[in-house]
Amino acid sequence: MIGTILGDGGSYREVQPYVHMRPYSRGGQDVRQMVPISLRIGPSRVPGMGQYGRCLLWNARAQDKDLSIGHHVTTSGQLPLTATPPPRVSRRRKVLIVVTLVLLLPPAALFAVLMQRQHVYDTNLRRVQQVFPEEWDRPAKAIGTAQNWLVVGADKRPGESGFQRSDSLMIAHIPADRKRIFLIGIPRDSYVTIPGHGRDKINAAYAYGGPRLLIQTVEKLAKVRIDHFAALDFDGFVEMSKALGGVDVYVARQVHDPANKITWPQGNVHLEGERALLFVRQRYGLPGGDFDRIKRQQAFLRAVAQKVVSKGMLTNPFALDKFLQALTRSLSVDSGVDMKTLRSLAVELRDIRGDDLRSATYPVAGTDTVKGVSIVRLDAKEGAKLTDALRADTLERYFADRGGLNESSFVR
Repeated sequence: MIGTILGDGGSYREVQPYVHMRPYSRGGQDVRQMVPISLRIGPSRVPGMGQYGRCLLWNARAQDKDLSIGHHVTTSGQLPLTATPPPRVSRRRKVLIVVTLVLLLPPAALFAVLMQRQHVYDTNLRRVQQVFPEEWDRPAKAIGTAQNWLVVGADKRPGESGFQRSDSLMIAHIPADRKRIFLIGIPRDSYVTIPGHGRDKINAAYAYGGPRLLIQTVEKLAKVRIDHFAALDFDGFVEMSKALGGVDVYVARQVHDPANKITWPQGNVHLEGERALLFVRQRYGLPGGDFDRIKRQQAFLRAVAQKVVSKGMLTNPFALDKFLQALTRSLSVDSGVDMKTLRSLAVELRDIRGDDLRSATYPVAGTDTVKGVSIVRLDAKEGAKLTDALRADTLERYFADRGGLNESSFVR
């Protein structure tokens, strides 16, 4: 038997070679070929060796030496070696390892991707600091877990230069049971008291003092505490509709928009890109003016919700990512909102569908003019009943008893 030990010095007692035997036939004789093996050297004094060495054995004929367990082979007759078989991993254990990897790696990879995407969405969001009035000047916090969001649509994000007014304004009420979302549209021309500025159209509050003054004005009007603020610039309507591949809204009768020279035919209208923006912003040529525009915006949001929760969107991560990118890039929120907040809310609202969005308009007494300017006068008595239900989280019962929901399955 021939062997070679390689090392760099030390003391050793025992050698445990791992021998791999490959039987084959040559010239009518059975031959066991020895492939290179690694040795672990114990304390036995062998000059010139390291703590770990390697023994190379090859072309050992069967009759040369019996290499079964317990027999000894030597390298040049100096070092006793004990031939031991390599540790064997059972088939069952191998299968278990493979199955474990198969089960754990995809979820781990998915989790890593989700965390990375959440970071991207969170970075896209723009947070507006100090949007809420002083605590002493605000309505009390509601009991329970219901939430009220003030949602604003505008040409610019809060803080951007230039004169801006809120073009659309809604209170989104999320009940404690998370079974519905109520959108209460407030006409932009509503004639209200703006703290520090007297009586004016409510959308002027956004121009005078940004989100903070607008929230203060709405809280004074409705006597309802606003929990969160979200502003969507109108470029967001364009990008979101593109990401979704457009949405469909039913138009009850043909309507012409004289300002943008576009006619909306009766029937289903496909809204995508700039057409979506023109549709939600049209005011002139509508039978109900700004009231019909509120209904159009609510119908568009309902169609978006239906598309987002559809099976085709939820099972297409690329399309969903494109939509969330468009949404978060055009969204400004109060400093208390991040993607963790939105993700938790989305989980709570996971059973919501388009039909679960209930839309209404703040009660109106009529229209008027003040100093030659058209205004909307709100119905204080009926408005108080609505806001009482809003505070008590009983809007479902309020609308069941009194009606007043907008029909958002079709618009004019």
